[in-house]
Amino acid sequence: MSALKSVSKSRPQVLILEPDLAVLDYLRLTLGDRYALSLFSEEQSLLDRLSQSDEPDMLLVALHSGRDSSLLTQIRCARPNLPVVVLSCSADLRDMEHIIRSGVRAIVMKPFVGSDVEETIEEHLDSPERRSAMADSPREVPLNDTHSFVRSSKRMRDLESQASLVARADIPLLILGESGTGKEILALYTHKMSSRSANTFLKVNCAAVPADLLESELFGYEQGAFTGAVKTKPGKFEICSGGTIFLDEIGEMPAILQAKLLQVLQDGTFSRLGSRSPMKVDVRVIAATNINMKEAMANKTFREDLYYRLNGFTLNIPPLRERQEEIPVLAEYFMRKGAKRYGRDPLPFSQRLMDVLMVHSWPGNLRELENVVNRYLVLGDERSILDELAPASAQSSNGAAAEPSGSAGLKAMVKNLKGGAEAAAIAQVLEETGWNRKAAANDLQISYKALLYKIKQYDLSPQSRA
Repeated sequence: MSALKSVSKSRPQVLILEPDLAVLDYLRLTLGDRYALSLFSEEQSLLDRLSQSDEPDMLLVALHSGRDSSLLTQIRCARPNLPVVVLSCSADLRDMEHIIRSGVRAIVMKPFVGSDVEETIEEHLDSPERRSAMADSPREVPLNDTHSFVRSSKRMRDLESQASLVARADIPLLILGESGTGKEILALYTHKMSSRSANTFLKVNCAAVPADLLESELFGYEQGAFTGAVKTKPGKFEICSGGTIFLDEIGEMPAILQAKLLQVLQDGTFSRLGSRSPMKVDVRVIAATNINMKEAMANKTFREDLYYRLNGFTLNIPPLRERQEEIPVLAEYFMRKGAKRYGRDPLPFSQRLMDVLMVHSWPGNLRELENVVNRYLVLGDERSILDELAPASAQSSNGAAAEPSGSAGLKAMVKNLKGGAEAAAIAQVLEETGWNRKAAANDLQISYKALLYKIKQYDLSPQSRA
């Protein structure tokens, strides 16, 4: 089919490939007044048009099955810089993976209305100059009252783009990365970008909940299912129906629960503990882990079939040491976040302190950076942070004089000061959570065991602050 509307210089030129003539006519009626449309029902006609010299502003291409996926490769070869939006009615995981990795700008799932398509076109019709300026500038996306998605590097920009596409495809997602890289933030961002954003997002840390309690936590139980089950309790999957469940540290899930989770992913059904009646839910699963999944499968500690069910698409978050250009942006963000949380004025970062932050290896990634920034905020003592992070060799190379013999007393004073600030910060979070230790550990981004140790170390109790 040839173009149904002539090209207009005053309007963006949009090409549309859609084999279904009824849908093609619907798009002509809903978009024709705003854009200069060239409509095609056959692939070869579109490819012939792309071989011409003039550059269209955007291409909408309908893909109906895996056999169409090679078309994207041909389009990309013909027009590497052409913004492509896919109109898809397929939720096949293999199709989605190819689409996302082919560099398309967006996916609009069928059935859609004209406004869905128009909003997507407008979102991706910016001039190359504006897109480049936006891409190179830091971006902060608020997710809730306490968390934001923050990025400024190209690697994280690409990750953001892929997460947005996966979000709209509504397929299972596996997030890989070292501890503290921000896997939960990326999961929450994906939820916020999805059609489920108005519904519940729940996190379950599979490593923090004892194995014998994890099943009832996820799937609930009936009254009398076990000693102490005095009333029926719904599980996280049931509570989260229509929303997204984030299974953190999925690699630590016991083998017996892996089979039950596989069933949920396959057909959306499960049974509460003590019940034989299956229950159906509509839940999107996002899983994350910092372990080597292929090694876990080889060692038979993680089911291979579950891995491939979870792995509708994989996002790998790079460690902070591989995106150090983001440290200034992240440090400023954590400073604003901490100042709001602790009711303090933000502190500036001197050039010397920022230089030290930039060269530190950050084995704890974003979690370590946030904790360091919070300590600086609470202590108000830049020197203590420099002493903590800067290696002795760096201090020597900067011409720092050897400390006098009496400096041990000063070190002890600084250590005690840091301990007091840490104790105060922990006590404040415990009070805010009503001494819910699991919630406090989650807010502090430390393990439950580490929090118990700190409580004992600083002799904290609900009455200790009275």
